[in-house]
Amino acid sequence: MELELKNVSKEFSGVHAVNHVSFSMKKGVYGLLGVNGAGKTTLMRMLCTLIRPTGGEILWNGKNILGLGADYRNILGYLPQDFGYYPDLSIYDYMMYIASIKGIRQGAARKRTKQLLGRVGLAKYEKRKMKTLSGGMARRVGIAQAMLNNPQILVLDEPTAGLDPNERIRFRNLISELSEDRLVLLSTHIVSDVEFIANQIMLMKNGRFFYAGTTEDLVSSMEESVWHCTVPKQSVNDFVGKYLVDNVKTVPGGAELRILSKVPPTKQAVREDATLEDAFLLYFGEKAGDKDDTEI
Repeated sequence: MELELKNVSKEFSGVHAVNHVSFSMKKGVYGLLGVNGAGKTTLMRMLCTLIRPTGGEILWNGKNILGLGADYRNILGYLPQDFGYYPDLSIYDYMMYIASIKGIRQGAARKRTKQLLGRVGLAKYEKRKMKTLSGGMARRVGIAQAMLNNPQILVLDEPTAGLDPNERIRFRNLISELSEDRLVLLSTHIVSDVEFIANQIMLMKNGRFFYAGTTEDLVSSMEESVWHCTVPKQSVNDFVGKYLVDNVKTVPGGAELRILSKVPPTKQAVREDATLEDAFLLYFGEKAGDKDDTEI
C-alpha cells in the first residue's frame, strides 16, 4: 500500500497552486497542515482524480492513478470541504443514494449503511432529513458516505471546518478509529486536528511541502525556544513587533506573554515546553517569511 507523489504540479493561469511536490505515503494518518490558500485543496482534488496535474504523476502501488481509472476510484473515499446533498433526503436515503452511485448492490448497501451510521453515532437519526442536521451531524454523514466502499485511501479536506470543540474531538476520535488498515490523508489549518492522531505531518505553503515528520520531530526541529514572561501593558506592542508572540493574557499589573525566541525576551522569562501550535506559528506566522523554506 503506497500512494506516491512524483514532482506533482498544478498551474492555474501561470500560477503554481501546487509546485513540484514529491512525497510517499503508506498506511496511517497523514496530516496536511497549512494556512488557507497553501494549495491543500488543489492537491486533494488531484489525488481524487477530480483535476489533472499540470506536471508530474501520482502513483498507487507504482501505477499512475489516471491510468487505473475506476479501479483506483473504487478504493478511494473522499470528503470534500463542502459536500453536496439533496436537503429533503433522509440520512438513510442519502446514504443509499451515494451507495448506488458507487455501484454497491442494494443488499450490501443497506447492511453497510446501518453499520456506518451506528459507527458515527447517527443510527437513531437515520430518518431525519439532511437539511435539519447540525454542522457536526452533517460532517459525520459525510465521513460515513466516504466509507461506504470501505476505501483503502480516505481523503478528508478540512473535515472539522465550522465544528464546535466537542464535535471536533468526536471527529478526531472517529478518524483515528477509521485509520486502521488504511491510508488517511487529512488537510486542515487547525493544529489540534492532527496533533495527536497523525503519524506524519506535512507542512505546506505556497504550493510546496517544506517539512514532513512526526509531531515530535517537527517540534524538536525548532531552533527557537518557548518563553513565558510578564510585561507591563504598555510594552505589549513592542514585544509583539519584535518577537513571535503565541499568546497574550491580560493580568493585574501587566500581561503574560508566550514568546518564541532563540534568547530570553526578558531576564525573568521562564522556558516552557514547545507544542505543535508553537511550530505552526514559527513556520506560518508573520515572521515565517524570513525563513528559508526548503522543499522536501
